[in-house]
Amino acid sequence: MGKVWQLQEAKNRFSEVVESALRSGPQTVTRHGKEAVVVVSAETYKKLTHPRTRLSKFFHNSPLRGVDLDIERSKDTGREVSF
Repeated sequence: MGKVWQLQEAKNRFSEVVESALRSGPQTVTRHGKEAVVVVSAETYKKLTHPRTRLSKFFHNSPLRGVDLDIERSKDTGREVSF
């Protein structure tokens, strides 16, 4: 993890925070002594938020593919409702 910045310092030196995120990786910003946010490059953000494979391909390659699962819903109606 990159440098830790206090919020006021990060506001005053935002360009440097961004440059450090691009060069050195995620930059943590604290508020009242506690971690508040992390500044990351757009490339890092995309890697963290976009799935690497399509969901259909994930299921297709699953080791559980072909396993006979009992997916029938229970006929139990649950608790009795009293009015």
